[in-house]
Amino acid sequence: MEKHQYSRFNETIYHQKLDNGLLVQMLPKKDFHKTYAILTVNFGSIDRTFVPKGKTEMRTVPDGIAHFLEHKMFEKEDHDAFDLFGKLGADSNAFTSFTQTSYLFSGSDHIHENIDVLLDFVQDPYFSEKTVEKEKGIIGQEISMYDDDPNWRLYFGILGNLYPNDPMHIDIAGTKESISQIKAEDLYQTYHTFYQPNNMNLFIVGNIDPAETVQWIADNQAHKQFDEPADIETEFELNTLDGSDVIPFRTLEMDVSRPKVMVGIRGLKEIKPGQDALKYRFTVELLLDTLFDDTSDKYLELYDNGIIDDSFSYNFEMQRGFHFAYFNADTDNTEQFSDEIVKVLENANAQMLKGRSQFESEKRAILGRLIGMMDSPEAIANRYAGKLYGNTNLLDEVEVLESITFEDVLAVIPEFIQPAGISVFHIIPRNN
Repeated sequence: MEKHQYSRFNETIYHQKLDNGLLVQMLPKKDFHKTYAILTVNFGSIDRTFVPKGKTEMRTVPDGIAHFLEHKMFEKEDHDAFDLFGKLGADSNAFTSFTQTSYLFSGSDHIHENIDVLLDFVQDPYFSEKTVEKEKGIIGQEISMYDDDPNWRLYFGILGNLYPNDPMHIDIAGTKESISQIKAEDLYQTYHTFYQPNNMNLFIVGNIDPAETVQWIADNQAHKQFDEPADIETEFELNTLDGSDVIPFRTLEMDVSRPKVMVGIRGLKEIKPGQDALKYRFTVELLLDTLFDDTSDKYLELYDNGIIDDSFSYNFEMQRGFHFAYFNADTDNTEQFSDEIVKVLENANAQMLKGRSQFESEKRAILGRLIGMMDSPEAIANRYAGKLYGNTNLLDEVEVLESITFEDVLAVIPEFIQPAGISVFHIIPRNN
């Protein structure tokens, strides 16, 4: 078992890749009562076109199948995994993103048994046409709920502008039409293609003994039969790399009392996976914080002029194969808000040169938040992004962030902020 010591924080992360390819990472926290474990599959909603295991030709499965699989994995022929966790005093959950599916539990006791339950239910699929049909109704209700959520519609509205020909503009849960096409055999085929141990990682943080814990996991895996690890061939790349398909503006009418607006910016530079990708992410986040944090001059100016209020927020998302930022607010001045945000972006270099002290403040603030997260097992495990950032973890992030200079942020401006990647989406009250 390999280990990486972080003497600065008095922490050690242990790594073990099992014979079947499963990557296990552990961070012992002897003073913690709670243990948190998350098992992640490198498979999300955008991975809809692939060569099924044992086949030679690409096929495209219905949108929403990754999320559908996540829902169905808990239910077995004669029991439900949620009940098993509950009997062991653990909380459990799962979530699906564009590029990953994760299953998790947290608990204070019976950690060995809970790890077995986690591995067993994820590695033992059970689907029947009857239960699949039942799940369609449940997920269909979930889709309807989000269809009525203006903030959700705003988010996927801007994604529809930024990536109109790519799967990111489709809800992770799919559509009612797409999930109606899912059959049990589709779930089995997708499962056996992606849910291979060599396409998964298990991260555990808490009051554990690494040698003992990895032995528990190895014993669990030794009692199961797995096929030889196989390469997974997917077909995902952006339809256009230069942003020529970005839709500049769209609007949607909904039953809202106040207009909502989102400005999005699509990153047009291809970012290779690895630690450099993590540095790129932090550099862009520092850029946005310096420009738009609630202590920045521009934020205060927009706030004082009534263009934004406390509903204003922004975020940067980076996932396998794509990245983007967005800025949103509830405002009666939708056009003025859009114009002002775009103006700041287009003049980011001048704004940054005026805010060098702000940059240093923002960098210290992010460092403080990262160090604060080290007391949270959930934060440590959930921030692990696998191969995207070269298997770095929260402890590595501090070092990467500290290496970023003001000049790095200036250099990233023309790389990230390009006019072809900017778009606006409005939700306005419906005229009844």
